Amino acid sequence: MKRTRGIGRWIKRMLWVLVISLLLVVLISNRLVIRKAEGSIYHSTEEIPYQRVGLLLGTAKYLVDGRVNLYYRYRIDAAVQLFDSGKIDYIIVSGDNSTPGYDEPTTMKRDLVERGIPSERIYLDYAGFRTLDSMVRSREIFGQQEITVISQRFHVERAIYIAHRKGIEAVGFCAGDVSGYSGLRNSLRERLARVKMILDLLFGKQPRFLGDPVTIG
Repeated sequence: MKRTRGIGRWIKRMLWVLVISLLLVVLISNRLVIRKAEGSIYHSTEEIPYQRVGLLLGTAKYLVDGRVNLYYRYRIDAAVQLFDSGKIDYIIVSGDNSTPGYDEPTTMKRDLVERGIPSERIYLDYAGFRTLDSMVRSREIFGQQEITVISQRFHVERAIYIAHRKGIEAVGFCAGDVSGYSGLRNSLRERLARVKMILDLLFGKQPRFLGDPVTIG
């Protein structure tokens, strides 16, 4: 009986050690990403430096209940603001087109054109399945060593961390964020995404696809 209790206490201690270790990994990963992005993130078109190309990170236009995804809407708004203010001349739209019926880049381009951005100023990256893929492909496929990343702040921070690790000079322009339950859920998910990103970088994870070079402009 005593031996059984001893084993139970040992298992509980190990579980606590595991939980605490995981929390530390999450906290450290989050802090690393935030520190790397400091000084490279902008909320105003007046303050952000000019870059020839902006990288608009994709997301779905609609939620499962049919409503427009606010993350999507605000990213489109941010890209239009940057272009109209003359802070970028071209836009790479990088998103998921993993199935014939799901095409983030084409949908985003259509809405950008409707907002007045010339079609010839928009380039589509259909293989932006993850932020890591989008960042690496912006350099390897589209030839960009310097770029402005467009998304919500949490996403921009992670993208800038990847950029620095991959030798890309990146700044970020923050789209409007989303509050409420959706924002909280996304914030928690982002903490885990940062851990996974750091592991991917440590183990040399590569984009799912590369391909032929594309010349901008």
